Amino acid sequence: MDAVLGIDIAKAKFVTALLTPGGKIRHKSCANTPAGFAELAAWLTRQQVTRVHACLEATGTYGEALATWLHEAGHVVSVVNPAVIHAYAGAHLARSKTDQIDADLIARFTATQQPPAWTPPPPEIRALQALVRRLDALHGMRTQEANRLAAGVSVAPVRASIEAVLAHLTAQIAEVERLIHDHLDQHPRLRGQRDLLTTIPGIGETTAAVLLAELFDKRYASARQAAAFAGLTPRLVESGTLRGKSRLSKVGPGRLRKALYFPAVTALRHNPTIRAVRDRLRAAGKPTMVIIGAAMRKLIHLAFGVLKSGKAYEPTGAHP
Repeated sequence: MDAVLGIDIAKAKFVTALLTPGGKIRHKSCANTPAGFAELAAWLTRQQVTRVHACLEATGTYGEALATWLHEAGHVVSVVNPAVIHAYAGAHLARSKTDQIDADLIARFTATQQPPAWTPPPPEIRALQALVRRLDALHGMRTQEANRLAAGVSVAPVRASIEAVLAHLTAQIAEVERLIHDHLDQHPRLRGQRDLLTTIPGIGETTAAVLLAELFDKRYASARQAAAFAGLTPRLVESGTLRGKSRLSKVGPGRLRKALYFPAVTALRHNPTIRAVRDRLRAAGKPTMVIIGAAMRKLIHLAFGVLKSGKAYEPTGAHP
């Protein structure tokens, strides 16, 4: 068995717990930078370890560079949902929480559960991820500045400054949207997938790009599995004789659900498949947010269907 490396990742640093086949555990903290990665490599060499099964939580972008570096160095890498580690901690009554304890926990989880190996997405997907995330950040900055302007600014130079920043952000959004369009056009597989996705009423090019970058960069056995990754499957709250309302699990990347919200609202008006879902749920007395959540989930099912079949959306077709 390979040595196991549990990694607790943060923005500035990461803490590792090296669990050897003999059961000994050693710790190392490094900066979350290329220099820190090199320091980790040197430390593993001093520990006489050539290959590890490394595991870290999927926490936004903080761990992507380290996971890719470990994979390219020949190690086995697993990237797991934080909810899985949290459940494992609860099952083992882990109450204290420090970076070192978290790294230990991830190491023991890896040794006992053998999570599946992760493979970095290909370069064109990584570039698309960077572009769609930049676009999301620009939209966020523009919203902040627009809110400042809407709140009322009585000082003319300040108002002019906000308006100038808004104009710049609007131009940058248009430029990044153009870069995304060109990037998709330059890669035949991505171009074909975008063209399939945009046949679904409610999904435009920007949403298609997010789905390809953040969701369909992975393989799924079913549409439900894809929806579960996005945190859009219902979670029933039930205990003993108490029965609560089912809610979306929301365990996946928040940016996916954010990107699907307005497309789902549009699809509720213009997509016949999703209108049928709306009508059924309304008849059952479901509130608006439940209907929108169901529409978001159905969009993923339809997207999975057209990508798997290679055929454009048809309102009467059989989609998973």
